[in-house]
Amino acid sequence: MTNWKIDESHSEIGFKVKHLMITNVSGYFTRFSGSIQTESEDFHDATISFEAAADSIDTQNAQRDEHLRNGEFFDSTNHPKISFVSTKVKKIDDEKYKLTGNLTIKGQTHPIELDVEHSGITVDPWGQQKAGFALKGRLHRTDYGLRWNATTEAGGIVLSDEVKLNMEIQLVKS
Repeated sequence: MTNWKIDESHSEIGFKVKHLMITNVSGYFTRFSGSIQTESEDFHDATISFEAAADSIDTQNAQRDEHLRNGEFFDSTNHPKISFVSTKVKKIDDEKYKLTGNLTIKGQTHPIELDVEHSGITVDPWGQQKAGFALKGRLHRTDYGLRWNATTEAGGIVLSDEVKLNMEIQLVKS
């Protein structure tokens, strides 16, 4: 059994949401951790668990971040953790995988599928073994109780329901 953990200083947990249906607003979670256990060299049998601190959301706008932390969105006081636990890893080829698991946000758990690209394994200058992955996916925020929205004067919606997930993950063998 090989244990890996997310190297937070070399990883990004990001998302994009359409605003006014014309531009994407990006954000990140800045505090997170994850562990991976695998018997294989290629991660096809990996078991993955991940947690992000809901109050670590950062969209580079303090007022918006405060709104996202409160009850209309993440309610980070009552639901401090966002978590993911894998249920299946399906290897498609040497670089591409499908990762399925259960994502919990604000006390609501739903299955999610992520596209994973494995960019290889290397050894850093300090002798630590590292593995790189890029993950993409999408979710509907209303499934997780993130229902806040508003309407423009013209009748359009302010925020899309779909949230695009975009993660760059570097693992370190522990």
